[in-house]
This record gives sequence, C-alpha cells and structure tokens, in this order.
Amino acid sequence: MALVTIVLLLLKVTISVFLLVLAGTLIAIFFRGLSNLIQRKTKWKEGLCVAISIIGTLLIVAGLFWLIGAKMQEQMAELMETLPKTIDNAKEKLNSSSIGEKIADTLFSKDSMDKAQAFAGEFFQSTFGVFGDVYVILFIGIFFTISPNTYTKGMVALIPPRGQEKADQVIDKLGEQLLNWLKGKLFSMFIVFVLTAIGLAIIGIPLWLVLAILAGLISFIPNFGPLIAFIPALLVALMQSPQTAALVAGLYILIQFIESNFITTLVQKKLLNMPPALIIIAQLIMGLLTGAWGLVLATPIIVIVIVLVQELYLKNRD
Repeated sequence: MALVTIVLLLLKVTISVFLLVLAGTLIAIFFRGLSNLIQRKTKWKEGLCVAISIIGTLLIVAGLFWLIGAKMQEQMAELMETLPKTIDNAKEKLNSSSIGEKIADTLFSKDSMDKAQAFAGEFFQSTFGVFGDVYVILFIGIFFTISPNTYTKGMVALIPPRGQEKADQVIDKLGEQLLNWLKGKLFSMFIVFVLTAIGLAIIGIPLWLVLAILAGLISFIPNFGPLIAFIPALLVALMQSPQTAALVAGLYILIQFIESNFITTLVQKKLLNMPPALIIIAQLIMGLLTGAWGLVLATPIIVIVIVLVQELYLKNRD
C-alpha cells in the first residue's frame, strides 16, 4: 500500500512538471512564430529575429504593466475593499425572499465557506508556487526558443532509427497545430478583452479595466474561464444596483455568445476538430489531478493527444 501511494505521488509530481514544460513549450512556440513572421517580413537573420521576438515581447509586456499598472493597482485595491461589502449586499438582497433566503443559507453557511476555501486552496496549489512556476515556464520557453533543434533532435535520437523520420513528421505536425491553436486563442482573448472593456465602460462600472483584463486573460480557459471572470464583475455591479448587475450579466452572456459562435467558429476552421465534451472531460480530470495548471492546459493536451492518435494510429491503420 505504501509503495502504491509513493508511486501515485511521484506520478502526480511528474504530471505537474510535464505541465510546466508544456507551458514553456507554448511560450517557445509563440516566440518562434513571432520570430518567423518578423523574418518573413524583413529577411533579417534568424538569430536577430529571435532576439527581437523575445526581448520585444518582454519589453511590450513590461511597458503595458508600467503604463496601466498604477491604475490596475488602484482598481484592484478598490475591488478587494468592496468585495466583502458586495457579498453582504448580495446576502441582503437574497434574504428579501424566502427562496433567496434558502439559497443564501446554503451558499454562505460556515460549512459551505470552509469547503470552498479548502477546495480553492487545493485547486490553486502549484508545483513551486505561482512566481516560481512563472519563472520556470519563462526560462524553459526562452531556452526552447533559442535552440529548439537541440531538444527535438535529442528526443528523436531516443527512437529507433527506422522510426526517426516519422518522429520528425509528428513533431512538426504538433508544432504546427499548437501554433495554430495558440494564434486563435490569443485572437479570441484580445476580442473578449476589447468587447468587455467597451461594454463595462459604457455601463459605467468603475473597475472596468481590471475586470476586462481579467476576462481576457481567463478566457484562455475554455468553458470555465468566462464563468470565473463573470463572478467578480457581477459582485461589483451588485454594489450599484440590481439593474446594473442585470446589464453586466447580459453583456457577459452576449460576449460569450459572440466568442463561442463566431470567433471560435472562425478559428476552428484552421484547427483540429476537438469535441467540446472531450475538452470539458479533460479539464475536469486535469483540474482535479493537478489544480489550476491542469485546467489551463487541458486544451493543448487534447491537441497533442489528437495529433498523436491521428499520426501514429489512424494513418497507419488506413
């Protein structure tokens, strides 16, 4: 029994490390994709384009945080200050009816809050801590970007000679599909951010910038991301009035409808056919096994699995 427990714990840690490597690989794919775009447009040397891709991206991200950082910090502090009042306000409004009172008793009971806190603590745990994970992912991504052939050739060298050509093809296919998925996801995130920012600003939500950035970033997580982003927006809107909350709810539903039925449909034309139910199942399993990183990276894992099945099984079967 002890041996089985040790094996399971080692497997869980191994999966967590694999997720960090996968996240670093996605960063490298982004850097390389941007580098190839720069090289096609300018005809500059590969090394220079790679350097521009990495340094330029990091400078742009740092500049954006510097430009909007003070405003974000101010709004985030205001959000943290208003959340307790917002929750109390929501409880008060729910208690105004008998059905709402039962819902409030269930949602805000000590037992429910303790369970939610315990789940959140377990779910958002990470391998090395949040900042440690980001540090590891960033440097893995940079190393993979600088010399990708070193790692891909090392992987192929482990395969028997007769299968090395096929391995090269599979790796190229994986890189192509992950790049297409990543481009589509970044485009979708940007559209969600823009639409959310415009909508919240028009409605008059004071924390529109933080909430819009949150909505854009969390939309990286399909299915569950929009729901997670909607909760703080609804709580902030309730501080103004139920009518404002209804407008915010309608806005988020509209944006989700546009994203799901138009943006995703447009992006999917260049991607593999990924059944939505399969993505949800993968998110649930990976989320329970590894926490937040599993939920975030479930979709690229599905992309990898589908490519491997197609290239290594279905094509050979046919």
